[in-house]
Formats: sequence, C-alpha cells, structure tokens
Amino acid sequence: MSQILLLTNHRGSSVEVLPALEFLSHNVRILPAVPTALLDAKPADLIMVDARKDLAGSRSLSQLLRATGISVPLLLVLTEGGMAAVTASWAADDVVLDSAGPAEVEGRIRLALTRASSVEDSTHQEIQAAGIVIDEDSYTARVHGSALNLTYKEFELLKYLAQHPGRVFTRSQLLNEVWGYDYYGGTRTVDVHVRRLRAKLGPENEKLISTVRNVGYLLSVSKTPDDALTDA
Repeated sequence: MSQILLLTNHRGSSVEVLPALEFLSHNVRILPAVPTALLDAKPADLIMVDARKDLAGSRSLSQLLRATGISVPLLLVLTEGGMAAVTASWAADDVVLDSAGPAEVEGRIRLALTRASSVEDSTHQEIQAAGIVIDEDSYTARVHGSALNLTYKEFELLKYLAQHPGRVFTRSQLLNEVWGYDYYGGTRTVDVHVRRLRAKLGPENEKLISTVRNVGYLLSVSKTPDDALTDA
C-alpha cells in the first residue's frame, strides 16, 4: 500500500476526483493545490495533482513542485479534453484520466514508483573493488571499513582505478583521465599521487595499487605473479 498525496481544490473526497481510487488499497491524503501545503505534510510515495479544471494553475503548480526538488513521482489527473494541453514542460512523470479504471490507475502508480526507485538506485551507487568502497555523492572513500582522508585528486585517482579493477593504465592515460588533457604537468605527478595514496591506504593495503613494470599502475583484485609486478 502506497502513501498518496492528492493536491486538489475540490472540497469533496478523493473518489470524486479520481473514482478508481475507491477500489484501490492505497492511503490517500488530500491537501489544497498550493505549494505551501507540502511544508507540513507527512512524507508521501507519490503526489497527484488535480488538473481537471485549472490547467494553467496546475501547470504552474507542477513546475513549482518539481523546482523545489521533490523526489517522488508526480502524476496529473486530467479530463480527456485537458490531455491536449500537457507537454514535457509540465515536469510531471505521468498523466491519468479521471475516468480511468482501477486497473489502469494501479498500473500507472506502480510504474511511476518503479521508475522512481530505479532512478534513485542508479544515481546513488557506491563503487566497490578490492575492499575499497567509494561514495561519489558524499565524496568519501573507505578501505575495509576504515575511512580515508584524501585530497581531491587522490580521491579521483583512486575512484578511477576502482572503476576499472585489474586493468593496467599507463601514467599518461591516468594523467589524461584524472587530470585532463589540458594538464601540462608531467607523468611524475601520477607517481607522486600513487605514493601518497599507498601511504594513506596503510601498510596492510598499500599493495592494492600495484606497479606493472614498464607499463603503469592497476588496482589489484587478486594475486599477480611477481615477475609481472613490483611494489616500487
């Protein structure tokens, strides 16, 4: 059962706005169709805007709600005639006719919630490799549970290596990918940052970043023959 917030200026029940809701098990709360109504509202899984009678006002409300950064799906309840007025500029996730049956309304609610969940999962994913966990949102890195105090470039270098575990990169490749093609410093910069990263990883984890002789560096994910690597 989902928590649905219905924004409407209709004084009756939610059933009069979208009759199909009567046959669904969701918990529906009604608030006035104004942005300030959300200030003290309890969290909801989905917001519906009653756009049946005031298209211009509903469009402004939908745009304003999206601009405030709401993270839940936003559905518009429309009459068939109002469908022609809706464009992408409304910033809504989906629309539903006020005459839609229970099966269609339930399907649209379920799809909207599923899409929102997928987007949330994809926008907050940690990078994990060889005991290293990197959270791009909070700009933090941990190794076997211990937090690392990294500079910006140290973080970017470790993140790039963790995104490609087991892959060897030349110093020039790392310089281009992490520092950028317009960086004029030499490849010695990479060596310096690798040395600092190893020091911060600690003696027990410094070998996670391995040096491949005459090639470059990689983030190790398994034991590699000694004749291919050196820890220098």
